[in-house]
Amino acid sequence: ICIISFHVLSALFGCSHIGFTMNKNKQEKEFYSVDVGDSTFTVLKRYQNLRPIGSGAQGIVCSAYDHNLERNVAIKKLSRPFQNQTHAKRAYRELVLMKCVNHKNIIGLLNVFTSQKSLDEFQDVYLVMELMDANLCQVIQMELDHERLSYLLYQMLCGIKHLHSAGIIHRDLKPSNIVVKSDCTLKILDFGLARTAATGLLMTPYVVTRYYRAPEVILGMGYQANVDIWSVGCILAEMVRHKILFPGRDYIDQWNKVIEQLGTPSQEFMMKLNQSVRTYVENRPRYTGFSFEKLFPDVLFPAESEHNKLKASQARDLLSKMLVIDASKRISVEEALQHPYINVWYDPAEVEAPPPLITDKQLDERDHTVEEWKELIYKEVLDWEERMKNGVIRGQPSPLGGAVINGSPQPSSSSSINDVSSMSTEPTVASDTDSSLEASAGPLSCCR
Repeated sequence: ICIISFHVLSALFGCSHIGFTMNKNKQEKEFYSVDVGDSTFTVLKRYQNLRPIGSGAQGIVCSAYDHNLERNVAIKKLSRPFQNQTHAKRAYRELVLMKCVNHKNIIGLLNVFTSQKSLDEFQDVYLVMELMDANLCQVIQMELDHERLSYLLYQMLCGIKHLHSAGIIHRDLKPSNIVVKSDCTLKILDFGLARTAATGLLMTPYVVTRYYRAPEVILGMGYQANVDIWSVGCILAEMVRHKILFPGRDYIDQWNKVIEQLGTPSQEFMMKLNQSVRTYVENRPRYTGFSFEKLFPDVLFPAESEHNKLKASQARDLLSKMLVIDASKRISVEEALQHPYINVWYDPAEVEAPPPLITDKQLDERDHTVEEWKELIYKEVLDWEERMKNGVIRGQPSPLGGAVINGSPQPSSSSSINDVSSMSTEPTVASDTDSSLEASAGPLSCCR
């Protein structure tokens, strides 16, 4: 959820089945309709000045000014989320998890509503979230110093660890779903794949972005929490190289790109694969791979300054521990947070925040008809509305974290920056290769 401006980014880091029917007259007074791009948004009157900022298969995002909270927000319209079971399940999962999770490195949910007045008419869900300045696609193209690189990574790992504490393993982290503010605050946008969505080499290639997928996901293996560490390693590599590390055309080509650079994995790893996948993998040409010094020479890293303890050798060592094909030998999230390149920012309040209480314990295993999903989603919307009436929902998100002080990000404190206002209204065009909302990096070509 982002708004992109050259000026902002130059400054960024220093460069009735339910028994509910609304009165129709009241309904008409509370809502108004406005065209946003190619879609019509019917929103509460508290939201004004809607402008499109992104779109994708799941819906459209616009920025708006919230007169109740007196701040700019992002509104995501889940357009007909129950058009099929896959879309409906993803919509339900996203809504339930966003309602439960409250961490400074996960995007905050501010409101949920629908303009329809009964289940029979129910078609659209609107999610109101914090508005950020840009996604990581833009930041990747910028020349960052070691402080900013390590601080962004630290925040990613804090957010991931918080999701893991609730039993949510992401498996689909990528730059387009990680957003930042000009104070170097970072947040994860979505909650990744449901467990039932990971089907290995048979995954439909045009539905998801594959470049950051761990080998165990690509190959349809079992996985553990450090599946997300592979994605962070790919993102760090891209921030250093300014280009995608493993740009596979499809899942088979993706695997080939991995082994060409890192080398063919051991026979011990091969024995963990199911027979048909193992046969394919073993029949590929064998590659010795390259050393990490060759893959990531010093010249790619930021210059080392005297006052700065962070070094290229530390970043490269972290990459070598994250980009390990065999997950049993890959660094864990907890170990990554203790790595010398990361732990300079370590704050127990951020790393060890209380886990979210997920109300639906069978969230990923649920299987329903479209109509059943529709009713479940509608109930969740009504539940939010009821909680709002009772004053249960927080009006402001928790503090957002480290500010930039004298040009460098600082560890967060109780006086953290808490401004998520928009700084631009330039729209971005989303990729159609993913089911979540992505913004293109086009406007940043002049920042290369």
